[in-house]
Amino acid sequence: MEALDEVRREVWREAYNEAQKLVKQNPRKAGRPKENDPETTAIRKAKAKAEEIKNSAYALGKAPENLTEKQQLRLEMIAQNNDRLYRAYRLKEMLRLLLKIKDVDEAEATLKRWLWWASHSRIPAFKELYQKIKRHKDHILNAIKLGMSNARIEATNNKIKLIIRKAYGFRNIQNMLDMVYHVCSDLKVPLPNRKLKAA
Repeated sequence: MEALDEVRREVWREAYNEAQKLVKQNPRKAGRPKENDPETTAIRKAKAKAEEIKNSAYALGKAPENLTEKQQLRLEMIAQNNDRLYRAYRLKEMLRLLLKIKDVDEAEATLKRWLWWASHSRIPAFKELYQKIKRHKDHILNAIKLGMSNARIEATNNKIKLIIRKAYGFRNIQNMLDMVYHVCSDLKVPLPNRKLKAA
């Protein structure tokens, strides 16, 4: 997703710079512009295009089956007007679907196809991602084969980081450690005037 968002930002910068270039080339004259003025229409379209790309992060990040009608229209606009961004979106989708495959041989063949496509995509962000995925190819296939991931460990690490942030200002480190043990374990602390629920 980060690689896709990087491409989206690049494309938005290009569209924004194009709109600014048009504004500089056609300085606004005094008074209201004519209704059919071609320069004003071109500037308006360029600005609208840049704005559409800027606001397309959710449409590009979501799975196609979860898109709203407006997001689907935005994605269609990208498919018609920006080949590079749409190619990056398709690469992201192929990788997302790859991680849902249960058969290891099919997943390996799909991953091989994805790696070839990413390496020939002419998109620097995806070439960088290609290098990372190529390095961890065996680990990815093992995760698909065993149906396991490090999600639970990452969730626990995230909880600990949040507790450390909350613990800013505690008088000693032991209070923070006690908080980590309390949140990350199944300890049941009996509170006064309350009965413990039966497990």
